[in-house]
Amino acid sequence: MKRVIIVGGGITGLAAAYTLEKSKQGVEYLLLEKDRRLGGKIITERKDGFLVEGGPDCYLAAKPSVTQLAQEVGLFHRLIGTNDEHKGTFVFSGGRLHALPEGLMMLVPTKIIPFALSPFISWPGKFRMALDFVLPKKKNNYDETLKSFVLRRLGQEALDKIAEPLIGGIHGGDPDTMSLRASFPRFLDMEQKYGSLVRAMLANRKRVPRTRSIGPKTGPSTYFVSFRNGMGELVEGIRGKLHGRIIEGCTVTSLERSGRGYRLKLTGGEYLDADALILAVPAPQAAELLSPFDAVAAQNLNAIPMASSATISLGYRKEQIPFLLDSFGFMIPHAEGRKINAVTYTSVKWHYRVPGEDYVLLRTFVGGAKNSHLAHAADNEILSWVKEEFRDILGITAEPVMTSLRHWLNARPQYTLGHLERIALVEGRIQNLPGLYLAGASYRGIGVPDCVKDGIKAAEHALAFLTQ
Repeated sequence: MKRVIIVGGGITGLAAAYTLEKSKQGVEYLLLEKDRRLGGKIITERKDGFLVEGGPDCYLAAKPSVTQLAQEVGLFHRLIGTNDEHKGTFVFSGGRLHALPEGLMMLVPTKIIPFALSPFISWPGKFRMALDFVLPKKKNNYDETLKSFVLRRLGQEALDKIAEPLIGGIHGGDPDTMSLRASFPRFLDMEQKYGSLVRAMLANRKRVPRTRSIGPKTGPSTYFVSFRNGMGELVEGIRGKLHGRIIEGCTVTSLERSGRGYRLKLTGGEYLDADALILAVPAPQAAELLSPFDAVAAQNLNAIPMASSATISLGYRKEQIPFLLDSFGFMIPHAEGRKINAVTYTSVKWHYRVPGEDYVLLRTFVGGAKNSHLAHAADNEILSWVKEEFRDILGITAEPVMTSLRHWLNARPQYTLGHLERIALVEGRIQNLPGLYLAGASYRGIGVPDCVKDGIKAAEHALAFLTQ
């Protein structure tokens, strides 16, 4: 029987394993994971009655791969949307919180009156953003940074007050270096098709609803989707459908060719043979395994920057919070000089996250592309920073009743200028290694749906290779 080995038990590797499981093509698979748990950056824990996400807390409803996978593994009924009666996002700027104007979609204003009345953007800034209607579209097809694009279409104030905090707070990225084509290709497409971002957004609003239904007939309409018991439900749901061998707590130390396949050496000296191989690991780990075969491919994989971050969740009694939590949270521009990037009011955004109605759960982030070094600090130092920031920005002086902190060191791939060219070069080089495939957040999309899609595609390629 032909065997596929999947290295990496995060959501990408799990999606690949499930695809092989359901194929019924007589192919054996083996899933290897260096940690003693599956899920990678998806890690959900119950702590003192709070449901805490150490990694991603949701996925985009507009990308259907996770919803489809959840349906296949019997979790569709567990999907939940955000609590949109309190939707709204703020930006902390100039020492106070400012509401983002209603109708702001992907950096672009789509409702004229709320945008005009908002005090957050100055009148010169509003006028500059409105010039997007008349500015000519870019004539060449060259890539550019997100910063360059936003400055060109919308101006400096849109970059500083909207784009930078959104990208830093949500993606942990740096607009100064992010490749527009790799990270936000939709912006390029909108400019080329409509000549204006505002015009494109207005046209899209007329054709499709602002929110997306989780399913064809049931479920709420929502931008973001999670699971009733957190994203970890997806990991457990997939694992429950897998009947192949899974080895946790093992690291692949080297890789070599063995006939037409591959031989992997594990910690402890054990060897495993594979007819096809899926490396569902971050780019630096893939580079280490590939370096004996192709130094150029390894060099390009190592050229993908990896940022560090930390995710901190604090639980409080509701009476400890000196104001009404009536939005999803806020983001903080880098120029504010704060230690934290954003705050999510988790218990407002999602149901089922706190022990009872008398409790509140807040989640914040340290690090990211512009402040990676902060995520390498000790736990007590990071917690001290967070409490100080909460005291200064939110007026919270009470000690939390629950704390949870998760470091993600050198774990957030950054799609900088040249990323797509690097990936294309690597993919071209590994054509000389038939039956070997790369998948995961380092390559073609960083979100959970992107990783699921990439894992499925890698498994399909492996099946096609083995059955050709």
